[in-house]
Amino acid sequence: MKVGFIGLGVQGKYLAINLARAGHDLMVYDVRDEPLRELADEGAKIARTNREVGEHAEVIEVCVVDDRQVESVMLDAEGVLAGARPGSIAVIHSTVHPATITRLAERCKTQGIELVDAPVSGSEPGAKNRTMCYMVGAGPEAFERCYPLFSTSGKDIFHVGGPGAGIRAKLAHQVMICINMLSAFEGMRLGLEAGVPAAELEKVVRAGGAQSRVADHWQAFNPGRRSLPIFYKDLQLALAFAHELGIAMPGAALTQQMLEQVLRLDRA
Repeated sequence: MKVGFIGLGVQGKYLAINLARAGHDLMVYDVRDEPLRELADEGAKIARTNREVGEHAEVIEVCVVDDRQVESVMLDAEGVLAGARPGSIAVIHSTVHPATITRLAERCKTQGIELVDAPVSGSEPGAKNRTMCYMVGAGPEAFERCYPLFSTSGKDIFHVGGPGAGIRAKLAHQVMICINMLSAFEGMRLGLEAGVPAAELEKVVRAGGAQSRVADHWQAFNPGRRSLPIFYKDLQLALAFAHELGIAMPGAALTQQMLEQVLRLDRA
């Protein structure tokens, strides 16, 4: 399949590498030269603009940081939609506001292009090890076309509804991850300050009702400084969306305020 991939960050680079290694006719673009050289070594074609990726591909995957970057990649004069053909699919992997997906889907529709929102979970290790989880909002036909591409990086590929459903699922997922991190932080802190050996406390957590992926190996959990703005941004999006829905999420709000402590950046 002719595939395009835009955004070769710590996660996107490995998603793109997996596509290249699976034998797809891949064209990539990023504003940085280093990941472009790495993808060239994997056999990918290198684009000079986002528009060129749109001209090349049947399916264009976008994995950039935030709403502003997604809209720029898609809508600028040299953006994807300036080159994409009717019948193609644009996939947004970025975690953005649901309203951004709605606006882009409407714009794509006017050009005969289908928008799929497919945010992912797993970060760099998941992309490297091909264990990503995909939350896909798409029509049935678009989902079937994209499935072989997503399966190059993971087996957990969930069709959670029509366009826009993927990002809603991702925001719910991020809220639970972050509040879980706060829970693990406070519980482990209490146990350690009370003199319980860390290794023994982790064994108790793994076997008990507090078990979670976050808590299982809490002492080794240290996502680093680059994770702070990502988690903060995702919680900000979730809180804004919850406000629009009229839902109170005090746990998410508190977690956002405490992220630096929860992620233990003072010890990173």
